[in-house]
Amino acid sequence: MKKIRMIVITVVLYFLPGLASACPSLLDHRFNSLQGKPVNLCEYANRPILVVNTASKCGYTPQFEKLEALHKRYRERGLVVLGFPSNDFNQELASNREIADFCRLTYFIEFPMIEKASVRGAAADPFFKQLSAASGEAPQWNFHKYLIAPDGKTVYSFRSQVEPDSRDIMGKLGPMLK
Repeated sequence: MKKIRMIVITVVLYFLPGLASACPSLLDHRFNSLQGKPVNLCEYANRPILVVNTASKCGYTPQFEKLEALHKRYRERGLVVLGFPSNDFNQELASNREIADFCRLTYFIEFPMIEKASVRGAAADPFFKQLSAASGEAPQWNFHKYLIAPDGKTVYSFRSQVEPDSRDIMGKLGPMLK
């Protein structure tokens, strides 16, 4: 029995450092979805992640259609699309429930939408501060997009006017898909 216990301890100690580093620091964040369900970004490690700060009453809001299309088309190939509603530009609905209903009923959104938070400035969520630092660019408006490579370190930034299915984004995303 002691021999088995020693083998188990040895195996655990051998693999423990690898397990601890399995989640890149950029992804070491936990949120709640608009519906209150926990979302752990570490679960998306080793996958391309398209992060978008959204707003329900913005001129770019129709991009939800293309974001959902990307989600449906490429989720089986590893893509994760994450929406982060923000009222930083005064174009978001008041409550998480209203935002969730709008996304579901207007654009049939199935990709994860995180609770409303700030994405820029001193009040920005720490995740967005890291994205801004990694890419060198903070969101200037709604529907700013960040593409996180599967390595969890490389971050590409795309301004609001860049459509989700644009050549710019797809040129970076395509090679990352399984």
